[in-house]
Amino acid sequence: MKIKILKGFVLGLLANVVGVFLYVYFFSGREFEYVIEKGIEQGFIGSLIGLGAILNVLLFFFFLTGKIGKFRKPVQPYEARGVIMATILAAFAVLYFEF
Repeated sequence: MKIKILKGFVLGLLANVVGVFLYVYFFSGREFEYVIEKGIEQGFIGSLIGLGAILNVLLFFFFLTGKIGKFRKPVQPYEARGVIMATILAAFAVLYFEF
């Protein structure tokens, strides 16, 4: 059980990082490192983390749905709990960086 929650937590953190990267890649004309540096300097890094957490919603519902198209899979509630924990951690990071 703890391993499953840890798996969901790690996947939630990775989804957040991928979400930040995709946001910077598609909506910014700059390099990833430059945007992160400026985000820390100018104080909008919390907003980037919050936007990256959008992918956690997709991951959460992926773990909770038992059917995806014609493909059936077992519901994975412990992994979904881990994703929620990663989302809460992202929310605390946003609070820290924004205020």
